[in-house]
Amino acid sequence: MIITGVAVTLLGFLISVASLSIASSVGGRMVLVLVGLAVSLGGIIGVLNRAYVSKAIWRR
Repeated sequence: MIITGVAVTLLGFLISVASLSIASSVGGRMVLVLVGLAVSLGGIIGVLNRAYVSKAIWRR
């Protein structure tokens, strides 16, 4: 689960970086960067946080 979260976060970063070569307009780049940020935050808050909370020390 942790590896999946890191992969989703990295995918969001790569979407943001790829916007430089995919879109030539500022608006297109902005949309792709915002999509990349949303994917990254989904990976961090949705996947990684859930994995760490399920293995938290106070749950033992």
